Amino acid sequence: MMQGKLRKMMTDLSDTVQYRLPLIQSDNSTALFIDMNNLIGKKIKLHFHDEIICTACGGKTKKSYSQGHCYMCMKSLPECDMCIMKPETCHYAEGTCRDSDWGDEFCMQKHYVYLANSSGIKVGITRGTQVPTRWMDQGAIQALPIFEVKNRLMSGLLEVIIKKHVSDRTDWRKMLKGIIEEIDLKKYRDEIVESCAAEIAALKKEHGDDALTALNEADLVDIKYPVLEYPEKVKSFNFDKTPEIEGVLKGIKGQYLILDTGVLNIRKFTGYNVSLEHE
Repeated sequence: MMQGKLRKMMTDLSDTVQYRLPLIQSDNSTALFIDMNNLIGKKIKLHFHDEIICTACGGKTKKSYSQGHCYMCMKSLPECDMCIMKPETCHYAEGTCRDSDWGDEFCMQKHYVYLANSSGIKVGITRGTQVPTRWMDQGAIQALPIFEVKNRLMSGLLEVIIKKHVSDRTDWRKMLKGIIEEIDLKKYRDEIVESCAAEIAALKKEHGDDALTALNEADLVDIKYPVLEYPEKVKSFNFDKTPEIEGVLKGIKGQYLILDTGVLNIRKFTGYNVSLEHE
C-alpha cells in the first residue's frame, strides 16, 4: 500500500502517453511516484483518509478550493484569482496583481493559443512551458498551436475573439467514451483566422505587431492514451461521497482514471490524503 497527498498525474508524450501519479509524503518535500501505465488491467483500490491538505500553506482544510487550496489561500493567492479562469481580465498592468513577482513568472511570458480535439474541436490557451502537457491533461487526441502571444492577457483577448467561432469547452463525458473522430485542425485554423482577420488586425494595432504571431507552419500533434476499454456510460466517483473506490483500471485519459466501475478525476482531488493498493 502506498499513501500520500494527491497531485495531478505527471505525463510524458510518447507513442502512448505515460502517466505517473505523485503522492506527496508527510514532510511535504518528498513524493512517491507510481507508474500508472503498469497498473492498467489490474485491480486497484483507492482509499480517502478524510484529510485534505492545502497545497500552498500545508494546513488542513475541510474543503478544497481551486484544485487543492484552503479558503484563505484561494482568496489571497494569485494562482487562484479570477483572471486565471478568464485571462482576458488580467489586471497586472493596472498594478493590482495579487503578487507581481508571480505574475512576472507565470503571466508575463510567452503563451500559445491553440486548437485541440478532445470531445470535438475547441480553442484554448497555455503557457509555452505547458506544451504539450496542457493537451494531455485535457484528453486531446490532436492539438495545433495557431498563435504565439507575448503574455497571458493577449492569449485571453485572442481566445475571446476565436471562441465566437469555436467552443472553448471540453465535454468530459464524451471525451471519456473514446468516440472522437479526427479533425483537420489546419483547415479549421485557416477558416477561423480568415473569419477573425479584422478583429485580429485591430488587436495588433492596439497592442503592437509583436503582440501576436501566427503559427502557419506549426505541426499537428497526435496523442494516444493507454486505454484498454472505454466506458459505454460514464459514472464519476467523488471521494467526498465515496471514500473507497476500487475496480479494474481499464485506462487513463486526461487526468481521469478509467475503472470498470467508474471514472475518477485525479486533479479534482488535489491535496486529498489517499492510499493506493493494487493486485
